[in-house]
Formats: sequence, structure tokens, C-alpha cells
Amino acid sequence: MSKIILFNKPFNVLSQFTDNSIDAAKRQTLSDYINIPNVYAAGRLDRDSEGLMILTDDGRLQARIADPKNKMAKSYWVLVEGVPDELAISKLRKGVMLKDGMTKPAGIQLMDSPSGLCERDPPVRYRKSITDTWLNLKITEGRNRQIRRMTAAVGFPCLRLIRHQIGDWQLGDLKNGEWREG
Repeated sequence: MSKIILFNKPFNVLSQFTDNSIDAAKRQTLSDYINIPNVYAAGRLDRDSEGLMILTDDGRLQARIADPKNKMAKSYWVLVEGVPDELAISKLRKGVMLKDGMTKPAGIQLMDSPSGLCERDPPVRYRKSITDTWLNLKITEGRNRQIRRMTAAVGFPCLRLIRHQIGDWQLGDLKNGEWREG
């Protein structure tokens, strides 16, 4: 039977078990939180993004989750600077032209701040003169920094990005740095 681990990756943690960079002593990795042999991350989550990661010992499952050809939906809570208008939302729903081509359409809804959200360390910078907005955004691709580039392309920079669902797996009540078997 495959082992599946659901992990709530904190901000500023690499989505791998080792760090071979020159600054390795300063950067946290998955090994700072998970000590289970023979499990590997099924996909990546940028160091400055937070939320759900799936780790498994099943190579086929890992490929099914991570490979964009499989179009496994991934959902994110996205805090953007400003309040997106209908034009920006429409562009996200239809697809946005980025330097590496047109994105596939995204599912998008404006939402209230997610309940039970962990504070981020360091905190997100807020500006008194600009309202921030939470979005629930679902994509089936996985380009490098795709959501950040999409929201910026329509004029609303991303301030915080939290993945809360991959396929049928959900973050649920996992706190930052916690994991459970799925």
C-alpha cells in the first residue's frame, strides 16, 4: 500500500529534503519537518508559497500528481493587492498571455479571508491606502510561479499564496509545519 503524507509547508521552506546551495545552513527544507524514509514530494511549491504538499513513496502516484499532462486540479487561496475588477477576473477565467504562452482558463472566485489561517512569518506587508483581496483560484497547469505571474499580468500583484487542495486531497485543519497521513 502506498504511503501518502499531507504536509502544510510554511513560508520560506524549500519543497525538497536537501539544500545544496551555498546558503544551505540558512534555508529550511522538508527534512526540518518530516522524518519519514523513502517519501518524496509529488510536485513543488515555491519557497515563498505556503500550503499543501503531498509526499509519497509511490513513483506512479507522484508522477500522476506532479505531471501537468495529467491536469490534476490544484486550488489556491491568493491574497492580491487591490480589488480585481470584472475585466481582470474575466481574463483569468479565459486564460492570460504570459511570456511562455497563454495559460489555460482558471477557476476564480472572490472570497473572504480563509478561516483558521496561520499567521505568516514574516508577515505580509500591507499598505493602508490599498485594499487587499482574497481569491480562490484553481488551475490545471503547473508552470513556474504561474499564479503570481497571472495575477500580476492582470494588474493585481500576489502578496500571499497558499495551496489548499490538490485533486481530492485538502489542507483541512493542518497547521503550518504539520503533516498527517492521507
